[in-house]
Amino acid sequence: MNARSDHSGNDENEAGTAHRPRALLLLATILFAEAGLLWAAVVWLILELLTATPTSLTSALAILVLVLIAATWVTAIAINSLRRRSWIRGAAVTWQLVQIAVAVGCFQGFYARPDLGWALLLPSLVVLVLLFQRPVIAATTSGPEVHGSQQ
Repeated sequence: MNARSDHSGNDENEAGTAHRPRALLLLATILFAEAGLLWAAVVWLILELLTATPTSLTSALAILVLVLIAATWVTAIAINSLRRRSWIRGAAVTWQLVQIAVAVGCFQGFYARPDLGWALLLPSLVVLVLLFQRPVIAATTSGPEVHGSQQ
């Protein structure tokens, strides 16, 4: 056994079941909701691809791949937020900024959809606020990842 496996055995499991700050749980909940909606979009795009003839098959496949990558990435962020990984803060900020950019686009143009814009903007703002709350920073700074890398 190496030192890392000794440390990350029961200690990590105990840390995972230890008290999680409410802000971290709310953050994870919103991230899982965003991931769930992205997976729903993946399913919808696949069904559309199978049942309708796209104007451009290449564009339809490209959009499907992008949404699939986004769904996978946001799912990874959500899962690892519960594992208290420090890297999730930067990843979540990046995703929320992308989502805010899409939300701004929903508010303008000929086919504006302010309802979708608000549905994207409000959770993004909440996640950004939660990411900089002291309990979330503390929980994701002193997690198992930090202890494991010190050895």
